[in-house]
Amino acid sequence: MDSRVAVIAILVRDPDSVEALNGLLHEFGGYVVGRMGVPYAKRRVNIISVAVDAPQAVTSALTGKIGRLKGVSVKTVYAPAEEPGNIE
Repeated sequence: MDSRVAVIAILVRDPDSVEALNGLLHEFGGYVVGRMGVPYAKRRVNIISVAVDAPQAVTSALTGKIGRLKGVSVKTVYAPAEEPGNIE
């Protein structure tokens, strides 16, 4: 199964979901390239971006589980497909 590079954008409103979210990111940690979180206190939301390199089915499984958490929104953006001979 081919891996794809993607960025997962996560917005967290419910602080009670943070522990479960961190558990999911740890569970899928082998696919995580990096992550960044920004607490935006003024609007009471945490903004998290997670870069992954994983088969699309794995990324979909992770985002599906994240999307079921209370007070959490998630979207995924995939990198354009690689073109042969385009990468040195």
